[in-house]
Amino acid sequence: MNMSMEDAYGVVQVVSVLFVVVIGILILVGIGLFIADRLQTGDAIRRNYPLIGRFRHIFSELGEFFRQYFFAMDREELPFNRAQREWVNRAGEGKSNTVAFGSTRNLNVVGTPIFVNDPFPPLDDEFAAIKPLLIGPTARTPYMAPSIFNISGMSYGALSKPAVQALSKGAKEAGIWMNTGEGGVSPFHLEGGCDLVFQIGTAKFGVRDENGGLSDEKLRNVAAHEQIRMFELKMAQGAKPGKGGILPGEKVTKEIAEIRGLQIGQDGISPNRHREIDNFDHLLDMLCHIREVTGKPVGIKTVVGAEESLRELFETIRRRGSGAAPDFITVDGGEGGTGAAPMPLIDLVGMPVREALPMVVDLRDEYELRDRIRLIASGKLVNPGDIAWALAAGADFVVSARGFMFALGCIQALKCNKNTCPTGITTHDPRFQKGLVVDSKYKRVARYAQGIVKEVETIAHSVGVSEPRLLRRRHVRIVQPNGRSVPMNKTFPSYNPPTSS
Repeated sequence: MNMSMEDAYGVVQVVSVLFVVVIGILILVGIGLFIADRLQTGDAIRRNYPLIGRFRHIFSELGEFFRQYFFAMDREELPFNRAQREWVNRAGEGKSNTVAFGSTRNLNVVGTPIFVNDPFPPLDDEFAAIKPLLIGPTARTPYMAPSIFNISGMSYGALSKPAVQALSKGAKEAGIWMNTGEGGVSPFHLEGGCDLVFQIGTAKFGVRDENGGLSDEKLRNVAAHEQIRMFELKMAQGAKPGKGGILPGEKVTKEIAEIRGLQIGQDGISPNRHREIDNFDHLLDMLCHIREVTGKPVGIKTVVGAEESLRELFETIRRRGSGAAPDFITVDGGEGGTGAAPMPLIDLVGMPVREALPMVVDLRDEYELRDRIRLIASGKLVNPGDIAWALAAGADFVVSARGFMFALGCIQALKCNKNTCPTGITTHDPRFQKGLVVDSKYKRVARYAQGIVKEVETIAHSVGVSEPRLLRRRHVRIVQPNGRSVPMNKTFPSYNPPTSS
């Protein structure tokens, strides 16, 4: 049907009126904001430049996103650059991680590890896969850990339900362990069927009595799960050494409150240390008690601050005997981690893992505890070169949290502590969680772990050893401030027992 001239004129009049109304509303809103900006006293820019000053805040908020996608080079971004994240993404998708036309990495940066290729590497038929390694030889139920690379501690609560489900199922698929984090074990950890390390934080969520102390009954109940293979007593973590955990109240749902023993909406605050432990004797007492009650290997997670305190720990073990030693020590770097924490702690407190790990390895070996205490490296280790470096430095295992978050689809939006994670990983908002499809993401988790192991084996092969745990410090050179590289066994000499005269 053709529109008459009168009808067309009427439509034009209506549109004109609506346009005038919209313009009028915008003008009134602008005037209101102008007056509000002039009258407020909290922001000098908005007070001096009403309306226009608001763009400064908008651009500041959007700046990190524009830098990530348009301005930062592949190797520039922090805490993880685009090249690191893309490697994880391709591995998770099962795609090839081969590249063309040379490396984009600047090999002159101080601290860069360079692996020493062997002129006569082993042939393919001489190459061996990684062997399982025993943890906790004195426990009633020791653990034969199958993989060098595993999932570090991330609590249900800090992570969403579908994230935990995907990690658990992916860990089972890849044959690796998953650390529960300090929030206790949830049904979603268990449903995937993977091996679990139960972390006991300073608030003792999941194994606490009515007074906040350690409950032997709850310990036994947790240990009764066959999937719980080990217990980890968390002394400190890289994101906030010297400060306890914080789970914001907006993340404490009914389900999380029941698992942790909190009220709905109550902040989950962990003390900055275990109240029962104020010296190394007390620490070993606690470890021995947990091992006796559960029958399973027990270790500690800590951040290194100084060699003196570490030596005191090993002196205490020597005095009491190796039976009192932790079955493993997780060495977390002070580079910051997944947990929400004050910036001064993330930036300035705790020794980086690349300095701390060799120190702990040498002390363990000096005190003749190599076969008694296993060492687990943690802290910003997400790519094959990171894991190979840690093994060469002396670690027995490596764990990663953020690497597996990237495998789940994390885009480094830096919203982990705000319940607004756009990928559904660290939020309990159903609107965001629906984007994380477990049946798809668990496969990415498994492929990422398998990709890491495969390429670490490739590095080991290229330096002339048959499997990754045979990597040594002499196989790695570290770039120095003068631009030259020196073998890591020169910068961090391995402990050698004195020879008798």
